[in-house]
Amino acid sequence: MTDTLFALATPPGRGAIAVIRLSGPGVVAVLEGLGAGTPEPRRASLRTLRHGGEVLDEALILRFVAPHSYTGEDAAELHLHGGRAVVEAVSAALLELGLRPAEPGEFTRRAFQNGRMDLTRAEAVADLIDAETAAQARQALGQLDGALARTYAGFRARLLRALALVEAEIDFPDEDVPDQLAQQAGPELDALTAALDAALADAGRGERVRDGYRVVLIGETNAGKSALFNALVEREAAIVTAIPGTTRDVLDAELEIGGYRVRLSDTAGLRDSDDPVEAEGVRRARARAEAADLRVWVRGPGDLEGDAAAYARPDDLVVFSKADLAAAPAGPGLAVSAATGQGLDALRAALADRVARDLAGADFPPVTRARHLRRLEAARAAVAAARARLADAPELAGDDLRRAADALAAVTGEVGVEDILGEVFSSFCIGK
Repeated sequence: MTDTLFALATPPGRGAIAVIRLSGPGVVAVLEGLGAGTPEPRRASLRTLRHGGEVLDEALILRFVAPHSYTGEDAAELHLHGGRAVVEAVSAALLELGLRPAEPGEFTRRAFQNGRMDLTRAEAVADLIDAETAAQARQALGQLDGALARTYAGFRARLLRALALVEAEIDFPDEDVPDQLAQQAGPELDALTAALDAALADAGRGERVRDGYRVVLIGETNAGKSALFNALVEREAAIVTAIPGTTRDVLDAELEIGGYRVRLSDTAGLRDSDDPVEAEGVRRARARAEAADLRVWVRGPGDLEGDAAAYARPDDLVVFSKADLAAAPAGPGLAVSAATGQGLDALRAALADRVARDLAGADFPPVTRARHLRRLEAARAAVAAARARLADAPELAGDDLRRAADALAAVTGEVGVEDILGEVFSSFCIGK
C-alpha cells in the first residue's frame, strides 16, 4: 500500500484561494483528524479545520473515492483561504498527521500507475500546464484526449496482426492452419512501414509546436537585420549601429505569431572576416540558419548578393529592408522599413502563413517529444529487419516484431504479450 501525500496545487503566495491536494489510503483518516469528518464524495462540503486544539481555517472540502479520482486512489482537495499563514498551518498539520509532501509530478505518476491515464496523456498534463500559446494548448488538449495514444494504437494493431501470423506458423506447425502464414504478413508490414515512414517525415511538427518554430534572420552586414529584429520583438533587444559587423553573436527572442510560439534569431552578417570574433559569429550564424525552420533573407539597399545570396534557399522569405531609404528592387519579396513600420504587418502576416502551413495539419502530430521519436525510429528499424527475414527466418522476424511492438508500447507505457496471444486465438481456430 502506498503512503498518503499532499501538495499545494495552486501557485504559492498570497491569493484568494489556495488548494491543497491529498492522495492515498489515509485520506479519510486525515480528514477526520482535521475535524472535517467524512464528507460525501464529489460534493463540496464546508468544514472548519482544527488541529492541536486550534482552528486552522474554514474550508471547502472535496472528497473522491478510489478508483474515481485523478490518481485512482482515495483523494481530497482542501480549498483554503489563500493567506500564507493558513497554508503553512494546514501543511504543518498534515505533516504531523503522517502525510508527506509530494514529489514533482507524483500525482500524475500515480494516475499512470493506477491505470487512469497512459504516458502520452501524462505528458499532455505537463504540456497543458506549460502552454503559452493557443496552438500549444490545442495540441496538449488533443493529446490529453488520447489522440496520440490512438495513433500508436493503430500502428501497434497492424504490427500485432503481422506478428500473430508469424507466431502461428512458428508455434503451431502441426495444427490446422494455412501454409506460409509468416509470408502472408508481408503486405501488413509493408502498410505499417509506409505509415511509420509518414509519421517520421512529420515528426518535427509536434515538437515545433511545443518548443517553438525557429525563424532566423540572415543577410549581409548592415542589411538591417538587427533593426528588423527589434521591430518584430517590439523592444530594443539588439544593438543597432551603422558600423558593419556590429552583431557578433546569435541573439534569440520568443514571440507569438498566429497563435504559435516562434523563436526568432538575429545573426551576424554573412561575410568573410579576418577578425576571429566576427568569424566565429558568422560560423554560428550559418549553423543557426542550417537548423532553422524558416530563414528570412534580409536584403538592404546596395546588397551585391554575395555571401548571403550564395547561402540562400529557394523557400527563404525575402525581405527588402530600409524601404524608407530606397525603393525595393524588382523580384519576389516584401519591402519593409523598421524605422517607419512600413511593411511590418505584411511581414507578420507572411510569417503567420508560413508557420501555420508548416505546423498545422489534418492529423494529430505523431511526435510531440524526443522520446516518441526515438521509439518510432526503433520500431521502424525493427519492422524493416523483420520484413527482410520474413521468408527465410520467421523465428528471427518474430523477435524483430516483438522489439517493434515493445518500442511502440513504450510510448504509451503499455506492455502486452497477451495482446499477441489474443490476436493468435481470435484469428485462427488453433485450440480445437
